[in-house]
Amino acid sequence: MEALPYVIAYVAIAVFAIAVVARFLMWSRMPLHLRWELYPVAHDAKRAHYGGSYLEEVDWWKKPREMSLIGELKVMVPEILFLVALKEHNPKLWLRSFPFHFGLYLVIACTVLMMGTGVLGALSPSLVDGSFGSFLQYSSLICGVAGLILGLLGALGLLQRRLVDPALKDFTAPADIFNLVFFVVAFGFALISILAADRDLTVLMGFLKGLVTFSMPAIGGEGMAGALTSISVVLLAALVAYIPLTHMSHFVGKFFAYHSIRWNDEPSLLGAEEEGKINKLLSQPVSWSAPHIKGDGSKSWVDVATEKMEKK
Repeated sequence: MEALPYVIAYVAIAVFAIAVVARFLMWSRMPLHLRWELYPVAHDAKRAHYGGSYLEEVDWWKKPREMSLIGELKVMVPEILFLVALKEHNPKLWLRSFPFHFGLYLVIACTVLMMGTGVLGALSPSLVDGSFGSFLQYSSLICGVAGLILGLLGALGLLQRRLVDPALKDFTAPADIFNLVFFVVAFGFALISILAADRDLTVLMGFLKGLVTFSMPAIGGEGMAGALTSISVVLLAALVAYIPLTHMSHFVGKFFAYHSIRWNDEPSLLGAEEEGKINKLLSQPVSWSAPHIKGDGSKSWVDVATEKMEKK
């Protein structure tokens, strides 16, 4: 029984990793999406700042394109951390969604810090002694408590809006409610566990050290500290495994939404890779039954696009 929380945590990490890779592969293998064709495109090194594109150049297809990773990062980092687009287009939802997401980031940072401390301590205990060890511990504590509070408040706010806002009634499924309740329970219990029994994170850091070093010692702590930490670990591990199995895996899909749809301005040149992909899609059969299409499964998209329309 002492090893059970560790086993659950290992299984959860494995499920998370496999599910994320599977999602990534699934989206990467999907056919070309209709592009937005909206400018500016963040990776345009010369013209993104005023909304231009490489199509302004004479004979643009003969010239090399200049791509800027820095330009993409300038857009992606604020969007990921601060949900800039949501704040601009739906500030009321942002007030609930931002603390939820930022709290989640802080919880992740706390976990990484504690795991890093465990690895350093296993390599050389002197590395985490003294002021540096105290810095890591208090940094983990601040990130953890602040993240859990923000995440909890954000989840409760999103849950409240899902339950009372009539505009969201048609877009709220039972799974949406369950997801938010799951976060409330897992984050709430973790916060109670820290504040009531593990205020310096000693017990939790001991567990994570055992996790990263595969030593798996019994979760310590006086009184209820061990039991509360064990329950908290199981709930959070289950949440980690659950997230990528649901639509909350949009943290993977967002990469493709930006790079394959919003920012995809790859030109379709004669003999290029894009031309081959487009021709393959155009050869697919069409089965639409609308009168202006009259698809019967034998027509391709090329046939539909090139055939003469009947006059009535």
